[in-house]
Amino acid sequence: MIKYRLVCKKCDLSFDSWFASSQEYDRLKKKNFLNCHNCNSKQVEKSLMAPKLINKNELNKIDANLKLKNINKKIKEYQKFIIDNFDFVGKNFSYEARSIHYNDKKNKKKGIYGSASTKEIKELKEEGIEAEIIPWIEDKNN
Repeated sequence: MIKYRLVCKKCDLSFDSWFASSQEYDRLKKKNFLNCHNCNSKQVEKSLMAPKLINKNELNKIDANLKLKNINKKIKEYQKFIIDNFDFVGKNFSYEARSIHYNDKKNKKKGIYGSASTKEIKELKEEGIEAEIIPWIEDKNN
């Protein structure tokens, strides 16, 4: 596919049009099939166009976006695993983690997840309680 900027010589309208190839444009022009959609004139010609070039910064942005999408996909996979295999305790995470650690470790078969501040996680670790902070992406589709 190729895109040309076309100009109507009669009304001076400028517009873009796509063609299968440059030969296809030539064929349609020769058969007089090209016309201005404003004044219906057949006096339509190709105009000069600058090619679209991608610079290094744009490539870096594209690469960064792909990496971010891959990271987000991996985080969502982890989230699904956690939701399917752990009990959600909400904002009671610190309390529940301590309760499991100090009281009923043997009775607890599933891990837990919820929310806690960085300070609370630090305090849990200082007490010898395993806890980690992972990024959580809210699903905006729901």
